[in-house]
Amino acid sequence: MFNHTSRRQFLSAGVGGGALAAVADLSFLGDLPTVSAAEAQLDPKIVRFGPDIEPLVRLLEDTPRERLLEEVATRIKGGVSYREVLAALLLAGVRNVQPRPAVGFKFHAVLVVNSAHLASLSSPDELRWLPIFWALDYFKACQAADVKENDWTMAPVNEAAVPPAHKARQAFTDAMDRWDEQAADAAVAGLARSAGANEMFEIFARYGARDFRSIGHKAIFVANSWRTLSCIGWQYSEPVLRSLAYALLNREGDGPPDTDTPAERPWKRNVELARQIRSEWQEGKPEDSATVEMLATLRTASDEDATRKVVELLNRGVAPQSIWDALLVGAGELLARAPGIVALHAVTSSNALRFAYEASSVDDTRRMLLLQNAAFVTLFRDAVKRRGGQLADVSLDTLEPMSPQSGDAGVEEIFADIGGDRLQAAKKTMAYARQHPDPERFMNVARTLVFLKGKDTHDYKFCSAVLEDYYHVSPTWRDRYLASSVFNLRGSQVADNPLAERTRAALRA
Repeated sequence: MFNHTSRRQFLSAGVGGGALAAVADLSFLGDLPTVSAAEAQLDPKIVRFGPDIEPLVRLLEDTPRERLLEEVATRIKGGVSYREVLAALLLAGVRNVQPRPAVGFKFHAVLVVNSAHLASLSSPDELRWLPIFWALDYFKACQAADVKENDWTMAPVNEAAVPPAHKARQAFTDAMDRWDEQAADAAVAGLARSAGANEMFEIFARYGARDFRSIGHKAIFVANSWRTLSCIGWQYSEPVLRSLAYALLNREGDGPPDTDTPAERPWKRNVELARQIRSEWQEGKPEDSATVEMLATLRTASDEDATRKVVELLNRGVAPQSIWDALLVGAGELLARAPGIVALHAVTSSNALRFAYEASSVDDTRRMLLLQNAAFVTLFRDAVKRRGGQLADVSLDTLEPMSPQSGDAGVEEIFADIGGDRLQAAKKTMAYARQHPDPERFMNVARTLVFLKGKDTHDYKFCSAVLEDYYHVSPTWRDRYLASSVFNLRGSQVADNPLAERTRAALRA
């Protein structure tokens, strides 16, 4: 549930004149219409944008970066809704930013939209505009980068090649299996015009997980695009799905489609392993000792051995939740052992794969997503080593808590520690989470610090993913999982992002 305390109560309780006092000046938000919880909720049935969305998209595309926030603030004050801004932001991104040479880099303008929305959704009403305005500014930076590279713009679909409705699904899967970009582009347009959202999701969930390229961004794009479309309305699905299909077909220079590549081997192997899982695999019993076993495997085993361990545990009668606990905590542990961009993506891609697993109703797809996530966590570990990273001796299952001050003062202490000793902050977070099984105060401060001090899309992507997955981890493991979050959250001692002051000025005008 959302926190409906006042802005003054939210920011002053336990903050006072201490390290978090700098976040308290958010009065500039008072001039904007409140984004209610009802408006931000994922209820596509009430979203019916008319053809006037195109002028708003064009406004985002054509307005210079130094004027965009002011122009959007004016439109909002004139009645443009949160959902319209969110829709225009996503559509402007997919139309103007190419998901190449990899699904990342400048394409984060698209990937971050759902993360910004989740941050808005989970925040008190009075703070919900902040992440969206950050994403608007970031879109302009990525648009400029795309112009500098090759000025790509999504072209109209080749209507002559679009298959009829009854052939669209087969045409699309055939094209994706062949890695045929042109055929897939036409087929996905036909699919978007004829298939239901659930049918399309089941197809894309598998292709988003089939190869370990772009450090997890393919799975992230699948999950984030689906979630954003569920908010803004499925009438916008065609251009988004065309961008998504194009992104999923990126082979990053790995040669022709029939080339045997390391990025695709886990999927090909797991197709066979999935068949070895017992039919009653979803009816197992939770077992903390199995989570510990799986964690130990993830630290040292190959990706093949990790997936075989998953099969072994499932066939032994262990509940999938106990394995997911290991995968999510294992990704967090990797971040604690090697803070940085690679391990961070172990967390965000696990969030995306877990979302797809929960959303899928196809047994084989759920098996494959679980197996692929196990493979991916070990591949992220190996990627850290290949890039010369060192793995610290940190094990979340044996981490000992360190009690901070009581109550809100403890939260301030933790976020101050992040700037100097993240391991100490992790131990204090673990103790705090044990004392507060629903650590709303910690989460609200974490989000607000990202809003005002975040300088990168990964601040938003990570924060939204890790705070969401806190509730996807079993209660006995949540304190340890939340402890890992401080290895990438923003601390209170970091200077404000210059955009924060510009946003203040834009919304006060």
